Amino acid sequence: MISFSFPPEIYIANRPTDFRKCFDGLCGEVQTQIQRDPLNGALFVFYNKRRDRLKMLVWENDGFWLFYKRLEQGTFEIPGSDTENTGVAITAEQLHLVLCGIELASVKKRKRFDRAFQCQANGAPKNLL
Repeated sequence: MISFSFPPEIYIANRPTDFRKCFDGLCGEVQTQIQRDPLNGALFVFYNKRRDRLKMLVWENDGFWLFYKRLEQGTFEIPGSDTENTGVAITAEQLHLVLCGIELASVKKRKRFDRAFQCQANGAPKNLL
Protein backbone atom coordinates (compact mmCIF):
# COMPACT_ATOMS: atom_id res chain seq x y z
CA MET A 1 0.00 0.00 0.00
CA ILE A 2 1.31 3.44 -0.88
CA SER A 3 1.05 6.08 1.83
CA PHE A 4 0.11 9.60 0.79
CA SER A 5 -0.50 12.74 2.82
CA PHE A 6 -2.24 15.75 1.35
CA PRO A 7 -0.03 18.77 0.60
CA PRO A 8 -0.87 22.08 2.32
CA GLU A 9 -2.36 23.62 -0.84
CA ILE A 10 -5.32 21.93 -2.53
CA TYR A 11 -7.30 23.42 -5.41
CA ILE A 12 -10.43 22.03 -7.03
CA ALA A 13 -11.48 22.96 -10.56
CA ASN A 14 -14.49 25.24 -10.85
CA ARG A 15 -16.03 23.35 -13.79
CA PRO A 16 -16.04 19.78 -15.16
CA THR A 17 -12.95 18.55 -17.00
CA ASP A 18 -12.64 16.32 -20.06
CA PHE A 19 -11.46 13.05 -18.55
CA ARG A 20 -9.65 11.97 -21.70
CA LYS A 21 -6.91 14.35 -20.53
CA CYS A 22 -3.95 12.86 -18.72
CA PHE A 23 -0.77 14.42 -17.28
CA ASP A 24 -0.03 17.08 -19.91
CA GLY A 25 -3.67 17.96 -20.54
CA LEU A 26 -4.36 18.33 -16.83
CA CYS A 27 -1.25 20.51 -16.44
CA GLY A 28 -2.75 22.76 -19.09
CA GLU A 29 -6.01 22.86 -17.12
CA VAL A 30 -4.08 23.83 -13.98
CA GLN A 31 -2.52 26.76 -15.83
CA THR A 32 -5.65 27.96 -17.67
CA GLN A 33 -8.58 27.00 -15.44
CA ILE A 34 -7.08 27.09 -11.95
CA GLN A 35 -4.40 29.67 -12.85
CA ARG A 36 -1.60 28.06 -10.82
CA ASP A 37 1.78 26.49 -11.53
CA PRO A 38 1.41 22.68 -11.75
CA LEU A 39 4.98 22.23 -10.44
CA ASN A 40 4.44 24.05 -7.13
CA GLY A 41 3.60 20.90 -5.17
CA ALA A 42 -0.09 21.69 -4.67
CA LEU A 43 -2.75 19.03 -5.22
CA PHE A 44 -5.16 19.78 -8.07
CA VAL A 45 -8.56 18.07 -8.16
CA PHE A 46 -10.67 17.65 -11.31
CA TYR A 47 -14.11 16.09 -11.78
CA ASN A 48 -16.21 14.96 -14.72
CA LYS A 49 -19.60 16.25 -15.82
CA ARG A 50 -21.54 13.51 -14.00
CA ARG A 51 -19.43 14.08 -10.85
CA ASP A 52 -18.89 10.37 -10.38
CA ARG A 53 -15.14 10.51 -11.12
CA LEU A 54 -12.24 12.50 -9.69
CA LYS A 55 -8.67 12.94 -10.86
CA MET A 56 -6.04 14.42 -8.57
CA LEU A 57 -2.71 15.68 -9.92
CA VAL A 58 0.32 16.56 -7.79
CA TRP A 59 4.01 17.18 -8.51
CA GLU A 60 6.46 15.39 -6.23
CA ASN A 61 10.21 16.14 -6.60
CA ASP A 62 10.84 14.44 -9.94
CA GLY A 63 7.46 13.67 -11.48
CA PHE A 64 3.68 13.85 -11.36
CA TRP A 65 1.34 11.59 -9.44
CA LEU A 66 -2.12 11.09 -10.92
CA PHE A 67 -4.85 9.61 -8.73
CA TYR A 68 -8.20 8.54 -10.21
CA LYS A 69 -11.35 7.56 -8.34
CA ARG A 70 -14.52 6.23 -9.98
CA LEU A 71 -17.68 5.77 -7.94
CA GLU A 72 -19.81 2.74 -8.71
CA GLN A 73 -22.85 4.55 -7.30
CA GLY A 74 -23.59 8.13 -6.28
CA THR A 75 -21.77 11.40 -6.96
CA PHE A 76 -19.16 13.64 -5.39
CA GLU A 77 -20.17 16.94 -3.83
CA ILE A 78 -17.96 19.62 -5.35
CA PRO A 79 -17.39 22.57 -2.96
CA GLY A 80 -17.66 26.04 -4.46
CA SER A 81 -18.12 24.86 -8.04
CA ASP A 82 -19.37 27.27 -10.71
CA THR A 83 -18.76 30.27 -8.45
CA GLU A 84 -15.47 31.68 -9.71
CA ASN A 85 -13.31 31.87 -12.82
CA THR A 86 -10.40 30.12 -11.10
CA GLY A 87 -10.09 27.01 -9.00
CA VAL A 88 -11.33 26.93 -5.44
CA ALA A 89 -8.88 26.42 -2.56
CA ILE A 90 -10.05 23.73 -0.16
CA THR A 91 -8.58 22.13 2.94
CA ALA A 92 -7.38 18.55 3.32
CA GLU A 93 -10.32 17.95 5.67
CA GLN A 94 -12.81 19.12 3.02
CA LEU A 95 -11.21 16.91 0.38
CA HIS A 96 -11.32 13.94 2.72
CA LEU A 97 -15.04 14.54 3.34
CA VAL A 98 -15.67 14.80 -0.42
CA LEU A 99 -13.81 11.52 -1.04
CA CYS A 100 -15.78 9.81 1.75
CA GLY A 101 -19.13 11.00 0.38
CA ILE A 102 -20.02 13.22 3.32
CA GLU A 103 -22.21 16.23 2.56
CA LEU A 104 -20.22 19.34 3.44
CA ALA A 105 -23.27 21.44 4.30
CA SER A 106 -24.23 19.01 7.08
CA VAL A 107 -20.81 19.14 8.74
CA LYS A 108 -20.30 21.54 11.63
CA LYS A 109 -16.77 22.20 12.80
CA ARG A 110 -16.36 22.75 16.50
CA LYS A 111 -14.47 25.78 17.75
CA ARG A 112 -10.69 25.33 17.98
CA PHE A 113 -7.77 27.60 18.77
CA ASP A 114 -6.28 29.27 15.67
CA ARG A 115 -2.93 30.91 16.40
CA ALA A 116 -2.85 32.90 13.14
CA PHE A 117 -6.34 34.31 13.80
CA GLN A 118 -5.51 35.07 17.45
CA CYS A 119 -2.29 36.95 16.55
CA GLN A 120 -4.05 39.01 13.88
CA ALA A 121 -6.84 39.89 16.29
CA ASN A 122 -4.30 41.09 18.86
CA GLY A 123 -2.32 43.08 16.26
CA ALA A 124 0.82 40.93 16.43
CA PRO A 125 3.35 41.33 13.60
CA LYS A 126 2.93 38.86 10.73
CA ASN A 127 6.49 37.60 11.02
CA LEU A 128 5.63 36.04 14.36
CA LEU A 129 2.94 33.85 12.81
